[in-house]
Amino acid sequence: MNNKVLNGLAVVLLGLLLSLAPLGAQAQCTMCKTQVEASRQEKDGYDTTGLNKGILYLMAIPYVLMGTVGYFWYRNSQKRKASSAHGRV
Repeated sequence: MNNKVLNGLAVVLLGLLLSLAPLGAQAQCTMCKTQVEASRQEKDGYDTTGLNKGILYLMAIPYVLMGTVGYFWYRNSQKRKASSAHGRV
């Protein structure tokens, strides 16, 4: 049990350290980069005020889906453990 606690603590600590690491925020998508550069060069360029929100929205969807699947998987496994424990009594 002690080994599991230490492994879990190490994973949480590593995740915290990686989330605090400064990373350069550059547009990774070629299309996004092109739109931002075009709007900087043209006087009446595209309105890019919603660009960051759109990128965050697109980035968040896979995490929400994975979290939902993980939650239902965990809940299902707990129900199986509970039903198998009651069946042995």
